Amino acid sequence: MRIILANIMAIYRKELLSYFASPLAYSIAAVFWFVAGCFFMTILLGEINQAAIVDQQYGATVPPFDVPYRVLQGFLNVMGSFSLFILPMLSMGLYAEERKRGTLELLATSPITNWAVAVGKLLGVVTFFTAILTPVLGYEAIALSAADSPVPFVVPLLGHLGLILVAASVLSLGMFISSLTDSTVVAAIFTFVAVLLLWTIDLFGQMFGGVVGAVFGYLSLLKHYSNLVQGVLDTSSLVFFASFIVLGIFLTAQSIDAFRFQRS
Repeated sequence: MRIILANIMAIYRKELLSYFASPLAYSIAAVFWFVAGCFFMTILLGEINQAAIVDQQYGATVPPFDVPYRVLQGFLNVMGSFSLFILPMLSMGLYAEERKRGTLELLATSPITNWAVAVGKLLGVVTFFTAILTPVLGYEAIALSAADSPVPFVVPLLGHLGLILVAASVLSLGMFISSLTDSTVVAAIFTFVAVLLLWTIDLFGQMFGGVVGAVFGYLSLLKHYSNLVQGVLDTSSLVFFASFIVLGIFLTAQSIDAFRFQRS
């Protein structure tokens, strides 16, 4: 067990350092920060203006707007959708670059197990995504701390936990797709299409209804993410995300095993 953990940490450090040394990764981070900032300011100003309009028109005849909660929930919903465009670009090179450089064969035949490699790579890219998410938490905290009625701590905690779990799920799927091709562009496109399907599959569930609809609804990333954004700690959502991540790691390990068999 100690050897396996050491191998995972070695891959993790290597993968994480490669992101912090990559101009593309910094470009993705810069776009993420700029767009996230624009979204946050738009939602914040929109909710403040809406609250002011309602107060002028109706006064005390309607309940007051919970502006901090509405801003946070709206922002996290938008960020979940926006991340679908960013995450495939982060996962596209996890294995595709190894195939392109011809180092995947060395990696597949190394003493380190394919599971350890997959876990280490996934931890690296999830850590990088969490790092670029940190400044977003900073200006969220600054803006929302000025509110008269602050949002309960559990709401942003579960919402951001949900965002990280969605990221880990998407990145695990992207890692598997990246292991199937030597083209980073193809990996990114197929990951985006697959995730978009899983994000909106609940719509098909509503069309079918019954058992089929319930199954489609359970497979929806959006449905489980929305539960956490609303501050609802649903264990079925946590189980879903954990199962999705493990499945991505398993499929990646099997893909590399198949690659090793083809080369032997």
